[in-house]
Amino acid sequence: MKVLKKILIVLLSLLLIVIAASYVVTTSYQVEREIVIDEPREALFDYLVLLKNQSAFSKWDKMDPNMKRTEAGTDGQIGFMVGWESEDPNVGKGEQEIIGIQAGERIDYELRFVEPFESTDKAYLKLSSVSENQTKVAWGIYGNMPRPYNLMSLFMSMEDMLGPDLDEGLQNLKQLREN
Repeated sequence: MKVLKKILIVLLSLLLIVIAASYVVTTSYQVEREIVIDEPREALFDYLVLLKNQSAFSKWDKMDPNMKRTEAGTDGQIGFMVGWESEDPNVGKGEQEIIGIQAGERIDYELRFVEPFESTDKAYLKLSSVSENQTKVAWGIYGNMPRPYNLMSLFMSMEDMLGPDLDEGLQNLKQLREN
């Protein structure tokens, strides 16, 4: 009986340590990448505000050419939504909605993932003029991980997971728009 009691005390102590640690580790993350594209800001914004155009440069859209896509609303306007469903577990199922537009400068999105895990995050594309014919584009994703799942950030980096995908998408966009 004493051994069982000691095991129980150890397990409860470990559980309390995990719970306490989840309050020390941040619950939020943000990943952003940027690139300069040789195109005037207004022309590039007019292309990017159409959510359907992301499929031409986004790494995630290219991962499964057979994914099912749905659209609702008017593209380029707040409320337009694109849904996706894929058999590929790296793509999964979810939807992306335009939730904010600052003409010529910024487009905000809400990402709602259903599979392989449920999550709601935010994303944006932010444009600023470098010169008359050059535009800096920043693409970012941010969100929160509920406790105790935030402890996973001790072992995996959202920066390492999402950063290269954003970089690849921006490189694809640059190549697409400059050629």
